[in-house]
Amino acid sequence: MGQIIIGVIMIVSFIGLVVYSMKGYNLMVGFFGMATLWLILVLIGNQFTGAMGDETVIDALTYVYQTGPAGYASSILVNVFFGSFFGRILMDTGIAATLIRKVVELGGDRPSLTMILLCIATALCFTSMTGIGPVISIAVIVLPILLALGIPAPIALFAFMGSIMTGMLANVTNFAQYQGIMAGLDERFTAEYDYSQYFAFGATGMAIALVVVLVVCCVLLKRHSASHAWAASTPSQSEPVDAPWFSWISVILPVILVAAFKCPIILAFCVSGIYALLTCGKLKGGFVNICSMLARLFSDGSVDVAPMVGFLLTLSMFNNAATYAAPYFQSIIGGIFPTSPLPLAILFAVIMPLGFFRGPTNLVGCGTAVAAVVLNLGVTWAVPFLYPIFATATIVPQHIDLTQSWVVWGLGYTKVGSKDFAKMAMPTGWVIGAILCMVAYVMYGAAGVVA
Repeated sequence: MGQIIIGVIMIVSFIGLVVYSMKGYNLMVGFFGMATLWLILVLIGNQFTGAMGDETVIDALTYVYQTGPAGYASSILVNVFFGSFFGRILMDTGIAATLIRKVVELGGDRPSLTMILLCIATALCFTSMTGIGPVISIAVIVLPILLALGIPAPIALFAFMGSIMTGMLANVTNFAQYQGIMAGLDERFTAEYDYSQYFAFGATGMAIALVVVLVVCCVLLKRHSASHAWAASTPSQSEPVDAPWFSWISVILPVILVAAFKCPIILAFCVSGIYALLTCGKLKGGFVNICSMLARLFSDGSVDVAPMVGFLLTLSMFNNAATYAAPYFQSIIGGIFPTSPLPLAILFAVIMPLGFFRGPTNLVGCGTAVAAVVLNLGVTWAVPFLYPIFATATIVPQHIDLTQSWVVWGLGYTKVGSKDFAKMAMPTGWVIGAILCMVAYVMYGAAGVVA
C-alpha cells in the first residue's frame, strides 16, 4: 500500500512538472526540484519496501547528484559542444546562408515551391546543426523571405520549425544525447547500438516527417489569400559572397562520416569543419589568426548551447532519480504497457501527444520514468526497436513544442499567437509520431523482443 501511495504522489508531481513547463518556468530549476523530491520519496519508500537493496543514502545521493551529471558531461555534452561549434562554422563560412539564397533563386516568386525548397534546405542543415544560435541565424534569413512571399506568419513559422524537427530526426548530436539518456537505464543502448544502426530509421523518419509538414503547410496555404503586409528586418549584409558549391556538402558531411564510415562523432564534426573552412578560404592569415578564429568559433558555439547545459545536467539528475522511482511507477501504470512489439508501437502512437510540454513520453522531460517502466516489464526489448520508439516520442513533440526555446523566440519574432501555432503543431506532430512508431515496428518489430 505504501508503494502505491508514493507512486501516486510521484504521478501527481509528474503532472505538476508538465504544468510548470507549460507556464514557461525555468526547467533547470524544475528538474533539480523534481530529482530532489523523487529521491526523498524513494528514500522514504525504501524504509518500507527495501527496494534499494544494500545501497546507502550516500550511495543514492552520489548516484543522483554526482554520477548523473558527470556521466552526462562525459558522454553527451562534449558532442553537444562540438556540434554547436560546427554549426557556427557553417554560419561563419556562409555555407548555410548560401544554400538558402540558392534555394530562393530556384523557387523564384512561387510561394509554395520556395517554401518547399527552403524547408528541405533547412531540414538538411539541421541534420548536423544544433542550438538556438544556429536556429535564429537561419530563421532571420528564411522567415522574412517566406513572409515577403505572402505566406501567412503562422504557416511560415510552422513550416520553418517543422523542417527543423524533421532534420533533428537524423541529427547526429541528438542521437548521442538520447542514446546517453537511455544508456543510463540500460547500458545496451551504448554497448550494442550506434548511429550507423539508427541511420536507416532516422533518414526514413526525416523524409516522412518532412512530407507531412509540407503537405499540411501547402493545404493551409491554399486556404489563405496572399498578403504582403508583413515586414521584418534582416541582418545588414552588403553584397553577400556565396560559398563555393563544393563546400555545400559540409552540411551533411558529419552524417555521412558517422553513418557510412562509423567515424567518431566528435572527429566527424572536426573533419567536416576543417573541410568547410578550407573550401571557403578561411584557413588563411597565419597560424595565430587561424587559432584565434577557431577559439572564437568554439566560444560562440558554446554560448549558443549554454542555456541548454544547465538544463541537461539537472535533467541527468532527474533521469537517475527516475531509475529509483521505477518500482513505484510500475506498481501503478506498469499494467498498461504491453510486452510485445506491435501493441507497444500502437500504444505509443496513440499516446504520442503526451510528449508535448515535456510530458511522460519525452526523454528530455518526464519520459525517463516511463522508459524505466518499459525496460522493467519482464521482457528484454531489442534496442534497435525500442530506441526509435522513444526517439520519435521525444524529437517530434519537443521540437515543435511551446516549451522549446527557439519556438518561443519564433513566436515573438513573427508575432504569432501560441494557440495558432499549437493548432498546427500538435495534430501534425501526433500524425507524424504515430506514423513513425508504425515504421519502427515494420523495420524492427520482428526482432522487437530478444528471445
